[in-house]
Amino acid sequence: MAITKSAKKALRQNLKRRERNSQKMKKIKNLLKEARSLILEKKTEEAKKLLPTVYKFLDKAAKSGLIKKNNAARKKSKISKSLNKT
Repeated sequence: MAITKSAKKALRQNLKRRERNSQKMKKIKNLLKEARSLILEKKTEEAKKLLPTVYKFLDKAAKSGLIKKNNAARKKSKISKSLNKT
């Protein structure tokens, strides 16, 4: 348990950041899952409309350090590649 005042504040900050980060990661995972399901169902037009949103969230997550830059690039590449195959 935190004893000093600064350690208590750091603990509060970490809890807030953890909650915010988990919400962002959940949003990214849901978007990727939705895009994959649209591609599997051959709904390419809807998937293409969703693609900029997926890119936006991945880029923001990479910029803020939530995920690494290459991780975001890899996910974007994988989604666009599977979309182009259909």
